[in-house]
Amino acid sequence: MTHDPTADPGRDPRLAHGWLHTARFLTTAPQLEHLPALEVPEIAFVGRSNAGKSTAINTLTQQKRLAFASKTPGRTQSINLFSLGKQGLTDAVLADLPGYGYAAVPREAKLRWQRVMANYLLTRPNLVAVVLLVDPRLGLTELDEALLEAIRPRVEEGLKFLLLLTKADKLTRAEANKALSIAKLQSAGGEARLFSALKKQGLDEVATLLWRWTHGPAADGGEKEGHGLDPEGPGPEPEPEPLD
Repeated sequence: MTHDPTADPGRDPRLAHGWLHTARFLTTAPQLEHLPALEVPEIAFVGRSNAGKSTAINTLTQQKRLAFASKTPGRTQSINLFSLGKQGLTDAVLADLPGYGYAAVPREAKLRWQRVMANYLLTRPNLVAVVLLVDPRLGLTELDEALLEAIRPRVEEGLKFLLLLTKADKLTRAEANKALSIAKLQSAGGEARLFSALKKQGLDEVATLLWRWTHGPAADGGEKEGHGLDPEGPGPEPEPEPLD
């Protein structure tokens, strides 16, 4: 089969899936200052513990164990970055943020990570999009709504936003349509999609959306010298503080 030079992953889901399949672990950061300075576009995945975030990332990238779900929900307290790009070049990054809202996590740890996540979402320079994963059977929680409110100014300035309704296979058609209609109203001017890792629902739409957000005119990133890393490097890392 000959290669079509005009093929566009933003329109062809197969190409977008091939791009996502290149995902590979880049680094993990227990604190914001440990994140490397990048110039390529970054997309953050956020959501409550048990919202299906790790499953969604693994399904989109067609890798079973790229993102790990902690055996104890709410205990994963680092930001994990994954590089995307063919032939070893990085043209975008996925950021997997810690799940939040799990009752068994000490209140102090919850508050600390809420602050870290809020700071990340508000200040990360190369962040171009946020994917908020929500179990539609539960709907938006108070913490989800607080996150939405926090990023609203950046969305109004052009930050892309996707409200992804996971586990859609557990809904009837009528329930799914109702949940999607509500999500579109709640998405703060962003997008809303139904998603099911089990039934492979929504994969094509989300894959092409992620490609367009990182490669379209609105993306501030793009391939830079040093594969998006700051040529000076992120500088010496401070000693990480204990996570417990």
